Amino acid sequence: MAENGNNAITLREFNNRIKRLLNNPAVCNCWICADLSDVNVRGGHCYLELLEKDERTGATVAKMRGIIWANRFAYLRQKFLQVTGQDLRSGMKVMLEVSVNYHEQYGISLIITDIDPSYTLGDMERLRREILTRLKAEGIIDMNKQLEFPVVPQRIAIVSAAGAAGYGDFMNQLHNNAYGLQFYTCLFPAVMQGKETVASVTAALDRINSHIDLFDCVVIIRGGGSTSDLNSFDDYNLAANVAQFPLPVVVGIGHERDVTILDYVACRRVKTPTAAAELLIGCGVEALAHIDELREAIVSTAREYITEARRQVQYLSGTIPLIAGNIVERNRARLQHIMQIVPLTAQSRIAQGNERLQFFLKQMQQASAQTIMREKMRLTAIYEKVQILSPQNTLRRGYSLTTVNGHAVTDASQLAAGDTITTHLANGTVTSTINKLSQK
Repeated sequence: MAENGNNAITLREFNNRIKRLLNNPAVCNCWICADLSDVNVRGGHCYLELLEKDERTGATVAKMRGIIWANRFAYLRQKFLQVTGQDLRSGMKVMLEVSVNYHEQYGISLIITDIDPSYTLGDMERLRREILTRLKAEGIIDMNKQLEFPVVPQRIAIVSAAGAAGYGDFMNQLHNNAYGLQFYTCLFPAVMQGKETVASVTAALDRINSHIDLFDCVVIIRGGGSTSDLNSFDDYNLAANVAQFPLPVVVGIGHERDVTILDYVACRRVKTPTAAAELLIGCGVEALAHIDELREAIVSTAREYITEARRQVQYLSGTIPLIAGNIVERNRARLQHIMQIVPLTAQSRIAQGNERLQFFLKQMQQASAQTIMREKMRLTAIYEKVQILSPQNTLRRGYSLTTVNGHAVTDASQLAAGDTITTHLANGTVTSTINKLSQK
């Protein structure tokens, strides 16, 4: 321990040795190619991260902090803008002139002194543009945007990392809202950073799709982080899945400055997970406000109807007695008029009735006499026919009537030898016994 202590140096001396080692022309004013990430301007200085990725796997193989001091940044920024038409931002691949700087407290960083604008956008931006172009060509980039967003989304499917701070902020904001709105949430855990992000988020969406009737919308949230951590969300397959998802999707990934492909295809894009909760709460607040407006309108309309009804009641209460008095007077006058004309009308009606009665009486007498005369004539004719056809007159004309046992004989088959028959003549009867009977 003592021997090692004799050789020990201070941390400051160690840092100075590193600084002297880095004070080498080989690492000064070098031109390098790198991807920009976490570009942030503060106090006129530009702070950023430089990345290099493996072309095959996409994994980050090199990373270093970079600084463009304010006295140089304004010039380089304008120079780059004039050539490319764009400001420096995360996702670009650039060619920079850098020198190593070592600070005893803040470590190694690159001081950027120049930029080559002709080295335009890098692979990250090119890939993003290619994905957007493909989504547009396939006609699916706006499919989720065209879905009708629920008026009051309350059943929320959440895709996020279970222990993420962004998820905790979202849940706290949503369930502890000042309006007492109730939301029903279900977390579908997913990896939100790294190579597994695409497969994990896609699997979560597939699980939601299998229970789609239980939810109003989907919220994909992730808290802030470096821009390089969000690269997984610039994936065609994931973007196509979100674009064609049958429920409206709300995306709240990263910070306000962060934009991913999912932001272009989602039905709603918000800045942060907290903003996603505010969006949902805002829908409920708007619905409550609309209900309040309807309530006020109903109350106002009811009051107007009541006021008008009261006015009509007051008007009618004043006019009804007058109207009733006028009606009574008119009917009294009519009644008096009727009482005057009733006797005259009754006498006239009685006279008319008597005349009609006399007329009908004469008609009945004439009709009765004619009917009696006709019936007498008919009876006389019948009597004469009866006299002509009577048995006595028939016998007087030379006919006779033969009976046996009190029954008239009309056929020889009614008789037999030995029968006693009676023959009726006009004057008297003859009784005979049949000895012999012959038939034709």
